Amino acid sequence: MKEFDPKQAARHGYTREDWEVVDSPELTDADLARAKPFAGAFPALARKMRKNLGGRPKSDDPNIAVSLRLDPDVVAAFKAKGPGWQSRMNEALRKVAGV
Repeated sequence: MKEFDPKQAARHGYTREDWEVVDSPELTDADLARAKPFAGAFPALARKMRKNLGGRPKSDDPNIAVSLRLDPDVVAAFKAKGPGWQSRMNEALRKVAGV
């Protein structure tokens, strides 16, 4: 069984007494043989969780990841102006490309 960690306990709102009350017996080979993956045991809940993973919605027109070698001073100049440097670089390239 995992050892009691007072810092973790405090973060999650439980005490040593709470920890001591929990009885988690060791799993046997038979228990492990009967075990199912979460999605197999709770398919509806697993589908719901996959749908609600959060994050930003998928774009209809996603950007393409590329590997590009640029001079360090060029990258530094864009980064020096703060967050959003990649978007500003993209806009500069759009102007040069005429799109």
